[in-house]
Amino acid sequence: MRVLVTGATGFVGRRLVPALLDAGHAVTALVRDAERYDPPAGVRVVVGDLLAPGSFDDAFDGVETAYYLVHSMTARDDFAARDRRAAENFARAASAAGVDRVIYLGGLGEERDHLSAHLRSRREVERVLATGDYALTTLRAAIIVGPRSAGFEMVVQLASRLPVMVTPRWVRTPCQPIAVDDVIAYLVGVLDVPETASETYDIGGPEVLTYAEMLRRTGRHLGREPIILAVPVLTPRLSAYWVGLMTDVPWSVARPLIEGLKNPVVARDDRLARLVPAERTSFDEAVRRALAERQESMAA
Repeated sequence: MRVLVTGATGFVGRRLVPALLDAGHAVTALVRDAERYDPPAGVRVVVGDLLAPGSFDDAFDGVETAYYLVHSMTARDDFAARDRRAAENFARAASAAGVDRVIYLGGLGEERDHLSAHLRSRREVERVLATGDYALTTLRAAIIVGPRSAGFEMVVQLASRLPVMVTPRWVRTPCQPIAVDDVIAYLVGVLDVPETASETYDIGGPEVLTYAEMLRRTGRHLGREPIILAVPVLTPRLSAYWVGLMTDVPWSVARPLIEGLKNPVVARDDRLARLVPAERTSFDEAVRRALAERQESMAA
């Protein structure tokens, strides 16, 4: 199948492109800066910007299915408007090009739980994409465990640097983390299951954990389990400053991450796991793989 991957230079996109090639698909990658992207052999690269209509139309030539992996992770005030505009431009161009199907990776979270601004934006992008003249498949995930994942990097740095943590209440929030390898397996697998078109699925790993449990278990893999003390007085804004001081995660990224941690992010069903059979990776195994790959990249 001929597929397009937007966000090909991102955390998920860089893994999805070679996985699609391995599955026998012809891949086009849409990037804003070709100099920042070293594509696998055989990938067609198109330079364009989803915020600039007309700049990326060539990317859809011959494409049957397109992956939408674009979202902002920033504290800038206009991020939601930018994400909405990018999704609108994409939906119009994909519809005009006659794309059959779009696959979107969004975020878990119940709207009745007063979603954070970034999770609300993810859901708005989903609604915008659904207006296109194609079948939309949406996969919703919580924190993705893998190197270069902003959420997982925050967990690793906190667990490795602080033997004792006085943390906000969000450490008690339930979350269903998922290994990046499992996310890729689902993203590739839905292409071969026609009944997943026009459907929305929650995806998650085999365990529901609190962020405190994730911090402790990640700490064990790093050789030191932190002691965590939760207090009710740290606001999301103060929490973001705290994370910015304690880690290398910039405040502009830490703030939207922290604001989203107040929302429970747990899969409501496992329908996709039955349609796309895959052995789900345990949290500890996902952490082990991620830390090993992270160490290799730092040593390179």
